Amino acid sequence: MDLRIQDRASKQIAECVERLVRSRTGGRIRNLKVEVTNREIILSGRTTTYYDKQLATHAALAALEDFSLTNEIEVC
Repeated sequence: MDLRIQDRASKQIAECVERLVRSRTGGRIRNLKVEVTNREIILSGRTTTYYDKQLATHAALAALEDFSLTNEIEVC
């Protein structure tokens, strides 16, 4: 696959996941960042509750079932 097409697809996936996470968490994840690398989604940011972190996990998993997920969102 052409690298530009792959980069564009990764960006679209990241934007989709970010919208879904923001929607499901009510925007309570500060500095939310979604990275897509080689069939893996990495979430990072900060929130005040473990519940919001869990909501972010479920939102990302629901969006893309064929990807593995690493949730690095900090609860502080």
